[in-house]
Amino acid sequence: MSRPFESVVVVFNPNSTGDAEARAHELAEELGRRAPDLPVQLRPTEYAGHAREIAADAARAGRPLVVSVSGDGGYNEVVDGVMKAGTDSPMAAVLAAGNANDHRRVTRERPLADAIVDGDTKRLDLLKLAIGDGGPDVRYAHSYVGLGITPAVALELEEGGKGSLREIVSTIRTFSRFRPFEIETDHGRERFDSLILANIAEMAKYATLSEDGRPDDGRFEVIVLRHTAKWRVLGTAVKAALRGLGPQPTARSYRFRTVKPIPMQVDGELYELEAGTPVSVEIAPKALLTVS
Repeated sequence: MSRPFESVVVVFNPNSTGDAEARAHELAEELGRRAPDLPVQLRPTEYAGHAREIAADAARAGRPLVVSVSGDGGYNEVVDGVMKAGTDSPMAAVLAAGNANDHRRVTRERPLADAIVDGDTKRLDLLKLAIGDGGPDVRYAHSYVGLGITPAVALELEEGGKGSLREIVSTIRTFSRFRPFEIETDHGRERFDSLILANIAEMAKYATLSEDGRPDDGRFEVIVLRHTAKWRVLGTAVKAALRGLGPQPTARSYRFRTVKPIPMQVDGELYELEAGTPVSVEIAPKALLTVS
């Protein structure tokens, strides 16, 4: 059977609180039975950022499909790694494990093992971030970049823990303490409660951000919530969870500069931006080859 990849590298965190290790072994065993011609390698991570290194090294060494058995954050590392390898056709996929799996939920068409065995592929857009002046730090994201209430909740969850009841308590605590932020955009200094640049239409398990956003349309959605009363912020969140926010403006690029230090969330991963940091987000159309 002709496939665009010659092997599968399965990356997982053996110390994750979820079922990543078990799911990784299950996938490897199933592929071994159904596609004995396809080499499969299990690669457990050993430290933070190791998945990025594993993915980059694997991509440089051949034509593997690098599968992240993880949530959105782990998959972010793998996607960033295969992109930074600099190959002609970076390939990656995700098998959902962990707490947040927005990307897999939105893009899933059938079981991952079926898609790998058949070798059916499609191309997806990515978000390309350039952070800093001069020689900027370039990173890639598969789903979204968020400022404001989104990373604030994520920081609270890191401290308060995950799990349904604890998530609710942490979210309420963050909402009560949250303050707006300012950034400099092409329109001058602006004040927001939330800014999300989204490559997929859903996030945070329940929220529908846009009506027709797709990860392969060559654009990303710009979901803006300017500073307003907290009850309006809550109303927007409820609307997103119950019936969606409807059509949203789209863009191919968005630039801003921080005014004060501020956290930024990228596919579930948190980054601290210093004051005065320029950030450019561009769409990288059809940049990633994945199985469908």
